[in-house]
Amino acid sequence: MQAQSSSPLLDPAICEQARLTRDSRFDGLFYTAVKTTGIYCRPVCPAPTPKPRNIVYYPSAAAAAAAGFRPCLRCRPEAAPGSPLHHSGSALVAAALGLIEEGILDEHRVADLASRIGVGERHLRRLFDQEVGASPGDVASTRRLLFAKQLLIESSLPITDIAGAAGYSSLRRFNAAFLDAYAKPPREIRRGRCVAASDDAIELRLPWRPPYDFDALLAFYARRAIRGVEFIEANSYRRSVVIDGEPGWIEVSAIRNEPALRLRVHDVRPARLGMLVTRVRRMFDVDADPAAIMKTLRRDKRLRALVRRWPGQRLPGAWDAHELAVRAVLGQQISVAAAHTLASRIVERFGEPHEASAPFGLGALFPKPEVLADAALESIGLTGARAATIRGLSRACAEGRLDLSSFQSLDDFIRTLCELPGIGAWTAQYIAMRGQSRPDAFPAGDLVLRKLVGEGVAVPERALEKIAEAWRPWRAYAVMLLWRSAT
Repeated sequence: MQAQSSSPLLDPAICEQARLTRDSRFDGLFYTAVKTTGIYCRPVCPAPTPKPRNIVYYPSAAAAAAAGFRPCLRCRPEAAPGSPLHHSGSALVAAALGLIEEGILDEHRVADLASRIGVGERHLRRLFDQEVGASPGDVASTRRLLFAKQLLIESSLPITDIAGAAGYSSLRRFNAAFLDAYAKPPREIRRGRCVAASDDAIELRLPWRPPYDFDALLAFYARRAIRGVEFIEANSYRRSVVIDGEPGWIEVSAIRNEPALRLRVHDVRPARLGMLVTRVRRMFDVDADPAAIMKTLRRDKRLRALVRRWPGQRLPGAWDAHELAVRAVLGQQISVAAAHTLASRIVERFGEPHEASAPFGLGALFPKPEVLADAALESIGLTGARAATIRGLSRACAEGRLDLSSFQSLDDFIRTLCELPGIGAWTAQYIAMRGQSRPDAFPAGDLVLRKLVGEGVAVPERALEKIAEAWRPWRAYAVMLLWRSAT
């Protein structure tokens, strides 16, 4: 008897081959549930291989949990790379999953989630059942459980703080969830396993699927690093952050001989950890599925050699969408170096000091939208038109007329941004690509792209858009590969 799949989106034969070979490229893309043990595992689990007739494959940990299976204590599903949101069959489900990752259902109802993305609750539940194999509530509860388990194992936080960080409303609910899932209380699971950081930092792993070109990401950020806000060394990225109005700073570095990044968090309350980790994961694109991305892009002869040369290309995201939007406006029709200089001047003139991070190469916070809404930006060398564009953008954010984190289709998002004075299609697409981590954003008007595709002669914008249809839904990754080939 063959192994079965709980979802039409999963091919049992592919899942079986990945499980038997413990292929790390599929880690987090599906889960193996064993009917005889009642446990679900990652495809890389080192446990003895069960018989195929006892296996059911699920598209998510939440789907396996909703079917009554418990997470494996050996392979630790919480240590798997996250499921790529673009694996969802619809943008609505991807948007809902993103909001759940940010913790919306920790304090709000499913009806509120549905309202945020503009659909009815019944329709949203139906989409989740079809595409995720679990309800939005199941996804949220599994997220809370697995994140709490990660904090128990990898941090030395008090259990009460872990409960709050994971989104549980009380310690009682936290303990009950653990007993139900693991048949053990949190203290027993943690006993003798947590590792304390050498200082007051909270340290966590951010696993990724191979290949992952972390050096290329660092190089990209290094060319654009804002003095005082960001600091890049050979193997690490640091920056000051503000989360829910509270300042802190983070450091992200590679872990030698392990498919994961190390995140160190300083001066951030545990209750904000879940949101912070979600934003860092997006910024460093750790949940991408490079096999799926490169399979599509290598069909194009223009990209085939680039995919072969740089198979671990990631989409460099941004900590804050407003900050990225300001930087995008600064970069209009000038060099990266010139835009970097102007961004650093903005922080020096209008940013806030952050003394706690100063000894580590930082020391400043990027200015808030309400500050830049009335800032005399001409005083640092901006033209009147560009200064007015940044003020208008920032004022729209400060007044709530523009929410750069809200869900819209890509076309609607571009249209909304282009309604602001001074924001054109290139700037809007760049903001979508990096500020919102949209994998299919595509600045077709970019002159460098048009010349690269035309082998030195700029192809018309519409011609480039037609060529790029074959790159969907990964056009942003194609952009990064092409830009990289020009440096």
